[in-house]
Parts: sequence; C-alpha cells; structure tokens
Amino acid sequence: MEYRHLGRTGLKVSAISLGSWITYGGHVNNEHAFDIFKKAYDAGINFFDTAENYSAGKAEIVLGEAIKKFGWKQNDLVISTKVYFGLNNSADPSNPINNVGLSRKHIIEGLNLSLKRLDLPYVDIVYAHRPDRDTPIEEIVRGFNYLINSGKAFYWGTSEWSAVEIADAWRVADKLNLIGPAVEQPQYNLLVREKVENEFRWLYEKYGLGLTVFSPLKQGILTGKYNGQSQPPADSRLATAKDKYSVAYSKTFGNETWQRELELVEKLKPVAQELGVSLAQLALAWVLKNENVSSVIIGASSPAQVDENVAALEVAKKLNGDHLKKIDEVLGNGFENPPRRF
Repeated sequence: MEYRHLGRTGLKVSAISLGSWITYGGHVNNEHAFDIFKKAYDAGINFFDTAENYSAGKAEIVLGEAIKKFGWKQNDLVISTKVYFGLNNSADPSNPINNVGLSRKHIIEGLNLSLKRLDLPYVDIVYAHRPDRDTPIEEIVRGFNYLINSGKAFYWGTSEWSAVEIADAWRVADKLNLIGPAVEQPQYNLLVREKVENEFRWLYEKYGLGLTVFSPLKQGILTGKYNGQSQPPADSRLATAKDKYSVAYSKTFGNETWQRELELVEKLKPVAQELGVSLAQLALAWVLKNENVSSVIIGASSPAQVDENVAALEVAKKLNGDHLKKIDEVLGNGFENPPRRF
C-alpha cells in the first residue's frame, strides 16, 4: 500500500480507501461486509469513509462494529464521516427541518449522532457533505472548528463544493484565525475531470487542498461490464439495489449519455490490453496518477473486488506519459498539463 499526505496536513492516508455509501448496512449483509473490511485492512487500507445518510445511518453502525469485531486500534485508522443529509436523525424523516444543512446546530448534533452510531469518541475527518447556501459561511466555519476544538474531529473538509465556496471558507477562516477545510471530496474519473483538473487547479498551491475522490469507476461504467448489455446484468448493483438513487439511475440505462460513455469505454480497451490489465484497474490507476489526489475511495461488494482494486497501485507504476496521451486522445476531455506522478 502507498500512503499519501492529506493535502498539506501531516495526516497520512492510504492511496486507496474504502467507502461505504449504500453498500454496507444495505446492499450486502453485515457478515459479508466484515469480510470486505478485513480484506481492505489486511491490504494496508487505513482510511475508511462513511456518512450520516449512507444506508440511513446503518453504514456507520456496520463500520463501527467491524472495528470492534477485529479489535483494530483507532489510532491506526483514519475514519471520516459527513454531515448535511441527516433526514434519518429526525423522528420524522419526511420533515427533518434542522436535521439537514450546515447550521451550527446540525453540524454539532449531526456529528454527535454519527459518533454514537460508530461507537467512537472522534473521527479523523468530518465533511460538509454539500454546500449550504442558506447558512452564512462564518457559521459553517465556526461550527466545524468547534468540533475540532472539542476533540470530536481532527480535520474538516467539503464534498461537492465549488472552488469559490472553498476559497470563501478559507477567507473567513483566515479572517477569524480559524482552521479552513483541509480536503475536498469530489467525483473524479476518466469521464468527469473538469472540477479536479480545471476549476480547482489554483486551490492546491494556495490552500494545500487535498482530494479524497469518489466514483473513480463512474458507477461501474468504466469497468466495461455494461458494454454490449441491453439492460444491467442480473448480478450488478443497478439490477439488484432497491435504494431510491440506484433505482432512478437504473432507469436511465441505455439512454444517449450511457451510449456515448460506453463508446468511450470501448475505445479504452486497447490501452488496458497493452498493459495487460482490466479496464477497472486502468481507470483506478489513471486517477492515482494525479498528484493532487490524496486517496481514491473505492466501493466493494466482495473481498475479491478489494484485491483487484488495490492491484491498481502496481498498474499506476506502469502507466507512463505515452499511455496518458493515448487516453486523452481517446476521450478528448483533458485539460492542459494536469499534475501527474511519474
């Protein structure tokens, strides 16, 4: 395993991390989830990511139970969670009122409830899961600094914020002599590049922003498993998951956007074949080459998927400038001189 600093902080995170989303506490049963967590830990993954709303809070419970089950020391781990979508914290999820957003109330109460589900005294990173444009940025910055000062989190970050919003948080933090966001969690993959490679390009040097990126395989599209399929394969999450997001997403299968993206995936196959790797490993290795990426968050529904994904670290070492140039030529969506690790 390779370990990288989280942006300009002293915290080291595994270059590949394991996320929860709807998988644990939802798509797979708990015992199977424990096997996946154990495989990840044994592979050197020290960073585990979750959120208050993943599987309606059950994902946090399963992660906390795994830590206890295997007797892992929290000081050997990096645990992150997110607050914003706290619908299921409410007695009435259909009318959550102050259980959503980034009011000081929800930032503090939301993390307290997450810690209770995780059965942990603190997390390493707490994210603002989305920007809250109805709450003053000063209130948001002060709320997350309170958590840090209280010892309930060591760092705070953002997810799916714009560059302007991140810079605004830093402006307020500097003005108040407080701590700004150390990390952003955006989507980043071969098909979604603009924010990481263009919009954020000046934040890395100015603020030391780290990235823990999600959806490196773009919902499985970049694995190639959907190519040549008229409908999602029977054993795929799109075919079996019953959560609202997956059900809605599965209904878009085969539309114009899908077809365009699957055509691009097909054109990537020669590069993967040249390297002797799977499309999934090529996609993960490509993300790992970006020097601004602190960690790539993977999802896994089996221990075997963890093994295949972690092998992308070796693939990244083989991925040279010529390969990257070929990929850019195929996709036609690159930006000038994104920083790469060689």
